[in-house]
Amino acid sequence: MIQLFAFYLFATIVIASAAMVIFARNPVHSVMWLILAFFNAAGLMLLAGAEFIAMLLVIVYVGAVAVLFLFVVMMLDIDFAELRAGFVRYLPLGALVAIILAAELVFAVGAWSAGGVDLAARAAPVVSDKSNIQQIGELLYTRYIFLFEAAGIVLLVAMIGAIVLTHRQRGGVRTQNISKQNQRRPQDATRLVDPGVGQGMEL
Repeated sequence: MIQLFAFYLFATIVIASAAMVIFARNPVHSVMWLILAFFNAAGLMLLAGAEFIAMLLVIVYVGAVAVLFLFVVMMLDIDFAELRAGFVRYLPLGALVAIILAAELVFAVGAWSAGGVDLAARAAPVVSDKSNIQQIGELLYTRYIFLFEAAGIVLLVAMIGAIVLTHRQRGGVRTQNISKQNQRRPQDATRLVDPGVGQGMEL
């Protein structure tokens, strides 16, 4: 009973917060509603037994993607009047996309009502004595270890490329000289001055 109540609670909040992402007038409020939707989607994943995907939603999407969206939105100089004008201009295209998505949802519900997929025929059967995270970890670090390492190398190359592309040599910038700092003596670093009354101090 409590699982059914939790499912309807999480599902209702996800749908409501997703609608508020679209209809909120302030982009910052839209990002906050999106974070709420991610949290409740993680709750749904926990109810479905996919705790790994739930943690991904919280750590990756809420902790990184949504926060990045929030910083970008807050740093941009957004003209709300222009946003409303653009909303009216792209309303026919948005209505067309909404109709297509609604038709896909109706088709999906009809396919689900016709009968579920035979889960017993899938290639990787569920092991009851192991958790979802343990099974994913065993697959990643045994069968797919080379693909996992290749993905890490691709991300590393992308990070280095982004640093190289954004790094610029600028003139007139004081840089740090480590060897000169290590050779500096205490008497060169400080100077004791006892100026007289009413006298200034020369630098």
